Formats: sequence, C-alpha cells, structure tokens
Amino acid sequence: MMKGNMQAANPSFLNRIKEQSVTQPPLMWFSFVFLGGIALGRLANLPVWIWVALGGLAIVFAILSRPLSARLPRSTFSLLLHPFAFILLFALFLGAARYQLSVPRFDAFHIAFYNDRDYDLLITGVIVEPPDYRDTYTNLRVDVEKVDTGDGDLSVHGLILVRVSNNQTFEYGEKIRLRGKLKTPPENEDFSYRDYLAAQHIHSYMSSAEVTVLPGGGGNPIVAALYKVKEKSLANIYRMFPDPESSLLAGILLGVDTGLTKELQQAFKNTGTAHIIAISGFNIAIVAGVFFAIFSRLFGERRGALLAIIGIILYTFIVGAEAAVVRAAIMGSLALFARQVGRRQTALNTLLAVAMLMCLWNPLYVQDVGFQLSFFATLGLILYSTPFSEAANRLITKYIPTSAGEKVAQLFSEFVLLTLAAQLTTIPIMAYHFQRISLVSFIANPFILPAQPAVMIIGGLAVLLSLVWLPLGQAVAWIAYPFVVYTIRMVEWFDRVPHGTLFLGDLSVWIVIGAYAALFAVTFGWSGFREWIRSLGQRAGMVGVGSVIVILTIGLLLVWRAAVSIPDGLLHVTFLDVGSADGVLIKTPSGKNILINGGESVTTLSDELGRRLSAFNRKLDWLVIAGTDEEQVAALPRVIERYPPGTVLWSGNKQASFSSQVLSEYLTLQGIPVIDAKAGEVLNLGEGATLTLLTVGPRGSVLLLEYQNFRVLLPVGMSFEALDELQGGASVGPVSVLSLADAGYSVSNPPEWIANLNPELVVLSVAAGDENGMPDADVMELVKDYAVLRTDRNGWIEVSTNGQQMWVNVERQTVNATPEE
Repeated sequence: MMKGNMQAANPSFLNRIKEQSVTQPPLMWFSFVFLGGIALGRLANLPVWIWVALGGLAIVFAILSRPLSARLPRSTFSLLLHPFAFILLFALFLGAARYQLSVPRFDAFHIAFYNDRDYDLLITGVIVEPPDYRDTYTNLRVDVEKVDTGDGDLSVHGLILVRVSNNQTFEYGEKIRLRGKLKTPPENEDFSYRDYLAAQHIHSYMSSAEVTVLPGGGGNPIVAALYKVKEKSLANIYRMFPDPESSLLAGILLGVDTGLTKELQQAFKNTGTAHIIAISGFNIAIVAGVFFAIFSRLFGERRGALLAIIGIILYTFIVGAEAAVVRAAIMGSLALFARQVGRRQTALNTLLAVAMLMCLWNPLYVQDVGFQLSFFATLGLILYSTPFSEAANRLITKYIPTSAGEKVAQLFSEFVLLTLAAQLTTIPIMAYHFQRISLVSFIANPFILPAQPAVMIIGGLAVLLSLVWLPLGQAVAWIAYPFVVYTIRMVEWFDRVPHGTLFLGDLSVWIVIGAYAALFAVTFGWSGFREWIRSLGQRAGMVGVGSVIVILTIGLLLVWRAAVSIPDGLLHVTFLDVGSADGVLIKTPSGKNILINGGESVTTLSDELGRRLSAFNRKLDWLVIAGTDEEQVAALPRVIERYPPGTVLWSGNKQASFSSQVLSEYLTLQGIPVIDAKAGEVLNLGEGATLTLLTVGPRGSVLLLEYQNFRVLLPVGMSFEALDELQGGASVGPVSVLSLADAGYSVSNPPEWIANLNPELVVLSVAAGDENGMPDADVMELVKDYAVLRTDRNGWIEVSTNGQQMWVNVERQTVNATPEE
C-alpha cells in the first residue's frame, strides 16, 4: 500500500542499497558474476575477441560513468549507471572470454586430432597418475608425446584415458607404448563422459589397448614420492583390516573407493552417506567442522581451527595431492575460516573469490559435479551452521538445565546440524545430477557421522604408524576397527528402510535454479538469522564418562568379532555370490579355511571373504585351483595379496588364461608352496573332513567334500573326460549337495549325471542376467523336482553340517534338511 511513497518516507533507502551492493561486498558480486560469465560463454559460442572487446567497452563506460553518476539524483536509474554496474559487466564478459580460451582447438599437434580413425594408432606417452585398478580392467591417464599413424612418429601433446587389461601392474611416470583405436569419449542422455573427461583436459579415449612398457620414464619426483606413500598406505590398509572395512577405509582415507562392491556403494548412495567414501568438499567440510569442534574443546577455538587446517593439509599430501583433493581441501579450510570469522558476509566474499580463482585456472570446474557439491556444501556451512546451532541451543536450553542443555545442544549441533546445513544447499544439485533424493539421509547421517572422526583420526594414525612399523599400526587398527564396522552396518541397516529414497527422474535446470532462488530468498530475507549469532557457552564435555563408554564399546565389539570367528564344531560350505563362476569357502570344524577358485570380481570376492574370515587372522589355509578359465580365477591375483594362502593345490592348465598365468607367477614370486593336483589325491581337512580330487585334467578338477554322512560334489573343472571317468556320476553315488557345472550349461550337466547323483540340494552359481543366457532351460527342467538355490536369486548360500544334519542359510530364506543315512 505504501510502495509508491517508500523512498520519500525513508530518504536513506537508496543510500543503504548503494552502500550494501557497492562498498560492502564488491568482491562477492564480482566473483558471482564472473562465474555466471563462464556459463554465458558456454551458451553463447562467440569468438574470444568479441568478449574481450565487450569487456573493454564495459571498462570505458565504468570510467565515463563515474562523474555522471555523482551528479544524478538518487534513483534506480542512477544505480544502473554506477561505475560498479559496468565493472560487473566486465566480470561477466571476462568469464565468457576465459571459458572460450579454455575450449581446445584440435590441430595435427594435438592427440584428439587423431580420434575416430578406422585403424590402430601407435601412441607413446607417460603415465601421469597412479593406475586406477578395477575388477575387469585398469584405467591409465597418459600424457602423449608421440603418435604413429603408419608413417613414423609425430610429436603431439594432450592427455588420453586408456583402458587396459586387468592384473597388469603399472607405475606413475612409466613410459609406455600403446596400440589401439583412439575414440572421442562417449555421451548419452543420462551422462556425458565427454564433458566429465573434458573438465580434466582429456578429449581422447582408448577403450582397449595393447601396452608395452618402455625404458626410461618421466614424472615429477616429488609427486612420485607422494604416490609411493599412497600406494604403500593402501597396501597396509588391506593388510591391517579385512574387507569390506579395508575398502571403506581406503575410500575415506585415500579416496580409493573402487574396492567396495557395487551393492555397498549403492547402499551409501541410497542413504545419502556417499560423501563419506568420496574425497570432496562436502566430505572435508563436514569432517573439518567435527575436527574443529573436538580440537577447539581441547586447545581453544583458534588453536583448534589451526590444528584442523593442518590436519586437512597433511591429509591432502597423504592421499597424493590430486587436483580434486586440493580443491576439496581448500573448500574445507574455507569452511573453518568462515566459522572463525563469524561474519557471514566476509565468509561469502572469500568463498566466491576462491571459486572465481579456481575457475579462472580451469573454467570447466563450473560443470564439474564435485566442484558444485564442494561449493554448495561449504556455502551451506557458512550460511546455516551458526544460526542452526544457536537455534538448537535456545530450544534445548529452554527445556533442559543450562549446563547440561548446552552440552546436549553442542553435541546435537556438531553431529546433526553440521550435516543438515551442508545437505540443505546440496539437495537441489544432487537431485539434478543423480535424479534422486535420499529421505533416510536426514536420519542416517546423525547416526553415522559421529563415528567418522574416530575412523579418520584413529584409522589415519594406524596407517601412518604402519608406514614406520606394521605391527604398531596393526595395534592401533584394532581400536579403529569397531568404528568402521559400525559405519558399514548402520549404512546397510538404513538401506533396508522401505521407501528411503525418492526417485525423481530427469529434472529441468530451471527447477534447480528456482529451488535455490526460493532458498536464498528466505535466507537473506529472514532478519532473524542475523540476530542468532551468539556464544555457545561452555565447551567442556563429559570426557571421563565418555572415554569409559568408548573403551568398553570398543572392547565389546572386538570380543564379539573374535567370538564370531571361533570354530563351532560344524563344517561350513559357503557358495559365494561371485557371478557365473565358482567361489566356494570351506570352514572346517577345527577352524581351517579353504577357498576354491573365486570368480572374476576382486571387490566381490574380497568383500565376501572379509565378512567371513577372522579379523585377527586373515589367512587361508588352502587355496584350491579347480578351474583355470579367466572368469574362474581373475580375482585371485589381487585378492590373495590380502588373504594369503598357506598352500595352493593346483589343477588345470596354468597357461589356460591370462589371469592363471599372472596368478602362477605371483605364487612363485611370493614363495607360496604350490602342489600339482593328482587324480585320487585326498586332502585331510581335520576332524574327519576330507576333500578328494576325483578327476584332474586340463580344465581343472572335480572335487568331493565329505564329512561323515555329508557329501558335496563340486564339478568346477567339468569335462567330457571327467564325465566318462566318473561313469556319468554312477561311481560317485548320491550326494547331499550338488553344484551345477559351468553355471548350468546343459552339456556339462547331462540327465544321467543328475539322476545318478540324486542330490538333496542343488546349488547354481550364476550371475543375474548372465551374458551367455545361463542356465540352460533343459537343465532347470531336470532339477525342477529337487530343492534348488541360485546365487543370482538367493545371494550367498551357506550349508552347515555336523555330519548327520545340515542347515542351509541364504540371504533371503532358510531351509532345513537331513542327509540320508
């Protein structure tokens, strides 16, 4: 009603706007508009010289408008002609020009010029990052020096991403020669791998390549030393912790999250806790806040902040000081600076200035998801951590006596509100990129985050001490272990909460912009936020009582973990869910562990073994190689580094596959005894349990496990010769459990074989959606009248027996049966 007379009633209104928008936060607005200019440069593909000319005109107008704006009466028009308005235009055009400068121009001297040729290229270059080892392949980032298209070497430059065979080992700085087809990175409607790699200055991709390591090398010696420390730290983590705890720590401490199974990674995503296993500004900002809370209690606020920042810097160097980590560390340190400064305006200026400098260095950061999450998580901590803490303090102390209320409010702020502050500003970004919102994350994070300082501090200390002396690091690792177990179990528990994730599908970018506009409108328009800044009061907590509780909890968890591993007098046979291959773990009544084959997935096999072997003794008594096909043994070369076998019983051709060759060479280098299997050989497992090799051939062996009246037939290396030797199963007789050969392939499981063995339980190890269409329909028709369990439907399958009775336990059901006398 009074809008028209507002300026007359309040003559200082325009002065306040002018002062707040020009004199107080010029750096913030300049940085913000610069970032917008980068987005404009991407949308409007104009030559660099046009943006530079527009920027020059903006500077000229800024100079000319200075005397003019001083003489104009105060009005909205005078604000538009203020010199700072033209300086903001200059920032906009500067950002657009910087983006256009970053767009690569491919000529004959850039490796991307040779993309999408129909013939193989010979490329020479240097590995510039540690190899990224995956289950079935390895990624290499190579700085190219030369390319040979058939007419000799040409000097070129540029980075490429190369996918090579798994189980080959490489090092940073090695010079290599590649042969393969060079492609432009792919993109589709859901994800642009091209844009993702372009942000890292990679515009070429080799999906398959033959590699030759050349003499000589390159790389920075300091960086090489850092990577060596990281590599040694990673190896020690897997020596000190079982899986999946070791793989989680590798992700948290070193940023190497490839060891986690897809199922566990998805559980972290579904519960909104994936930031724990990814080194990002979101992760570091939250953890830095928790570190600051702990250190400030012990050493005061200023020293606490300094120690937290020093911790972030040391952490950055330990993990290799890669670009993404450095960026996250800067953002995390900035969040601490914001809390120390206490003034939101100053912190916002600094945040946007740092973001501007980062994007000045690499404009493609703007489209990088990691950068966006880091930026908005830090922004959330700046805007909301202090107001949320003050609000909680007021509310809690209203109903709880002052001293106790302040302690409760402080703990609630540190472990709940810090996460909420960061989540509030990252939800729109995560919804846009990942097309989902984790509803359960608001509950899961408060339960999981309190354990993370212990995981990072004690786990990190264990890793550092292990670099000096492994047994010393192992001693500290046992203290950290319960916290890591707790983290995984809580994530898995919350992942089972029904309807915990809201799937959104594709979102328009305008919805994201609208969400942020609404959020910031409320934030900056709510004057109450500015009045909530006050001291949190006493910092001391219940250190004595808390320490006793923590020590008792750690002791209880360690005792529980040890008790689980104590032999129970039963024979346990577990068919591991390792895809369309055989992975069988036998635990004898006396506690011996025998692994038969293992499949092709390193993460899956390592995770399955880590959950079943004792955390105090992660060694296999025997490793039995009963088949040497690639899919049967591909995981073993890397997994047995973590779970070393005492002795290996080998059957099958060692040259049958690449992985079997690598495995054989590794066993020789490590001096692990290898016994060549012979037909009829009997392995005494103790307590009357035996493992007999019924047949041995080039494909492997057929095994019979016996314990009193209990019999399990494992035809891992099934062949026509084996079928003939065993008279189609007639010479074996009825068995308690039969594992179908070759994932249910009909030729390997003929009708007479099933009939003669007459199993009480049939187990089928097969991957969901097997690429070869296994199992065959006629095999499933043969076993339709038997009890059948499948790993693709039931997950792992554990059969326990006392020799007279057996119990079958799977992930989704339980079966009771009694073997025939």
